[in-house]
Amino acid sequence: MGTARGFTHAVGFDDAPFRREHRGDVPVIGTRYVGPVLHGVMRGQVRRDGRNSTAELAQLVNTHGHGAGLIFLQGIALAGFNVVDLAALHAATGRPVLVVARRRPDLDRIRTALLAHVPGGARKWRLVQAAGEMEPCAGVFVQRCGLGLPAAEAAVRQFALSGRIPEPLRAAHLIAAGITPGVRSRQRV
Repeated sequence: MGTARGFTHAVGFDDAPFRREHRGDVPVIGTRYVGPVLHGVMRGQVRRDGRNSTAELAQLVNTHGHGAGLIFLQGIALAGFNVVDLAALHAATGRPVLVVARRRPDLDRIRTALLAHVPGGARKWRLVQAAGEMEPCAGVFVQRCGLGLPAAEAAVRQFALSGRIPEPLRAAHLIAAGITPGVRSRQRV
């Protein structure tokens, strides 16, 4: 839960790497932290370029989140372009949501890809727009729902134990890469 000093509990989610030609479900890994200590790992799945990421994450948090005060996401989309509705996730869980990225995404490229190549791309583009521009925050870029920028900065600093990426995301990324044999991870942590 959030306190004057920050959040004591958080969950972080990342998707597993997948081959470009893959269609179907992609594993999503969540890690639950109490302070700097890993307290749990959860696994779900979302459809490649689908629409179920918000519902899947809400179900995972509400079933396995045990007191999580904050939800970290490694990007606004999972499994390609399965875009998370930040406001709906916040409403469904009652927890603030903080999307973290190393660099500001190229929104023109994302818009073009969504509108030209992805089923339901116009709806997904509206979700990206509704989340707002990513803003600089403690050495990374964030989108946020349910918390102000000062609280977001405090959370990133509090949970970034080994580099700039918060530990719940770093651990989820490493676990997701580890459960997917033969597919290289796309990003360093």
